[in-house]
Amino acid sequence: MTIELDAEYGKIYVADEVIAMLAGSAALECYGLVGMATRNQLKDGISEILRRDNSSRGVVVHRNGQETPIIDLYIIVGYGTKISVVAQNVQRKVKYILNDVVGLKVDVVNIYVQGVRVAQ
Repeated sequence: MTIELDAEYGKIYVADEVIAMLAGSAALECYGLVGMATRNQLKDGISEILRRDNSSRGVVVHRNGQETPIIDLYIIVGYGTKISVVAQNVQRKVKYILNDVVGLKVDVVNIYVQGVRVAQ
């Protein structure tokens, strides 16, 4: 699906894949985040850390009948950091990038912490 934005000279269509890539890139810039995780856990329960080469992995964009998109981020935080603070920073950063920089109205950014790792 795409999001439609009205501009001065016409309409702008932004694909959900682009929104996911922007949200993932913004999240990876946050302190305390080791990486993105897959949505589904592996068989042995260990989350797979996904590097910057595919920043849209670990991000789900959906609407649930709303006009504005809902962003779900699956993350892995660094050991020794406060999980709630890292999650709030990721929420703020993603909302800022999508709302103020891109111009998309995003009200909900859900964070799912899939694991804790020692940051290197």
